[in-house]
Amino acid sequence: MLSIATPFRVSRHFSYYLAQLARPPTQVEHLAPEHVDGYLAWRSQQTTGLNDEAREIKTMLLLVDGINAELVVRCREPNPRRVRVEENRKQSYSREEFKRIADAARSDLRTAAARLRVNRELLTRYRVGELADPDRRLELLDFVERQGDVPRRAGQGKWLEERQVPMPWVQRCGTVAEVVSGAHLTVNEAMAGAILLGVMTGENPSVLLATQSAHHRADGYAGGPATAIVDAIKPRRGRRAHMNLAMSQVPDWISIPEDPSELSTRDELHTPFGVYALMHELTAASRRLTGSDKLFLAYHGKGGGKSGNGRGLRPLDPTFSWYSMAKWSEQKKLRADPDPKAADAGEAAEPTVLQARLDRIRLTYLELHQVPVAHTEQTFASDYLGRNRGNRAEYQKVVADALNEEVSKARARGVMATLSKDDLKAARADIGSAARDFGVSAVTLKKLVEGQLDTVMNGCVDNEDSPNSPTGQPCRASFMACLDCPCARALPNHLPIQTLVHDTLEARRAEMTPLTWTLRFAMPHAQLADLLGQHDDADVADARDAVTDADRALVARFLNRELDLR
Repeated sequence: MLSIATPFRVSRHFSYYLAQLARPPTQVEHLAPEHVDGYLAWRSQQTTGLNDEAREIKTMLLLVDGINAELVVRCREPNPRRVRVEENRKQSYSREEFKRIADAARSDLRTAAARLRVNRELLTRYRVGELADPDRRLELLDFVERQGDVPRRAGQGKWLEERQVPMPWVQRCGTVAEVVSGAHLTVNEAMAGAILLGVMTGENPSVLLATQSAHHRADGYAGGPATAIVDAIKPRRGRRAHMNLAMSQVPDWISIPEDPSELSTRDELHTPFGVYALMHELTAASRRLTGSDKLFLAYHGKGGGKSGNGRGLRPLDPTFSWYSMAKWSEQKKLRADPDPKAADAGEAAEPTVLQARLDRIRLTYLELHQVPVAHTEQTFASDYLGRNRGNRAEYQKVVADALNEEVSKARARGVMATLSKDDLKAARADIGSAARDFGVSAVTLKKLVEGQLDTVMNGCVDNEDSPNSPTGQPCRASFMACLDCPCARALPNHLPIQTLVHDTLEARRAEMTPLTWTLRFAMPHAQLADLLGQHDDADVADARDAVTDADRALVARFLNRELDLR
């Protein structure tokens, strides 16, 4: 039914518009481009989703036999590009809002865990005859835990004959939802679990809501940090749709208390594994009854879902998760941060409800952690952070500060010593004298000039006396560390490789997040820029032209860290 909802709605609006015209068309061939233009102008006063309606009405009209050629041409014209309204763009939460959402979700899960654990203990004692049950509450709880619903009977009366209603005595114990929640999670509590797992992992909403209960314990129950590996599917990735989620027992630094010593055993909900393990525990009875392999199960008091099921235990439906989250947000009454624009203007902003959304939670996680989650680093930089309108100013300041710090380090450390063309001529004329001037032995200088000591961007005159390794042992540092190493010497024949590394680092800016690039490559990029600045522009240009395919292959391996000792 969902697949025809939009076409039905648009065709109804179009029919209504045509019927209001002074001379409405009565035959298909009477439809003209003006009717489409007029309809879209009329609808533009009523909706913001005009692009979708324009596409839908054109698609439907092209399927109608007998429309005239002018209308066919009009329907095949491309729609105007969607204009994004800045204030309507999806943006991340502030760190404080992110914590408020996480704390509210933790509170819900702790309340649910306390309730279900106490009730399970009572049931265990009741079933072995240790507890009396004068008001039949434990009998009802036992039925709910085993059946997933309350005892019911056929309804009586004109309007209830086809309905199953709760037995009269059940109503003394509360509403159906209250009674069933004694043994199973409510929708709000299951949604809180999905929200908190999103806060912990930053995973895609569809992946989160489809999380499975089956898992592999990668830690082997050996006593170290627990880790559960869960199979997941991200359909839009095509052949790479299947992936694994690693739920580790490592606290999330974003949401832990200011004083980490405040963490205790009750704070299991500060790690992805803790959230996963608790949800696995709390939904065990629901999974047994339904046979479902999903992690997020809850009791739904009435219809919904793609299948149109009524009340009962079932997984959270991704199609209607936005509705469940809206209800959860409304119930928690969290407040969003004040609008900074209103504060700057001196206006008293009305407090607004903080709406929890899994897509914004994912975006906030990515911004705060600065690591890609189930996508490439280029997608992370361009499609997520690049379009985020949340804390961009703050993020840009962090990047700028980090860049200034890395460049300052590069200036302070300087760059490797260089030998010019004139230095090489002097060495060839009198190797001994040149060796003394350069502070190396004649044998070492001869090997250096002949290329026998080459690394990637330079030659090394003393591999066993590096400041990056114990004295007397071969240097194990990355070749990138050669840029400011006292043992490194740059010769003119190294200039093509140096230009290639510099230019490749520059190109990688577009493939990585600004902060990641800054922390990893800003300092060597600045050092190489200083190194290239010691040469004439013509020599640098000639060096770029002299780069070979073998040089490109070597630099690719070097920057992918394939040459590092690990």
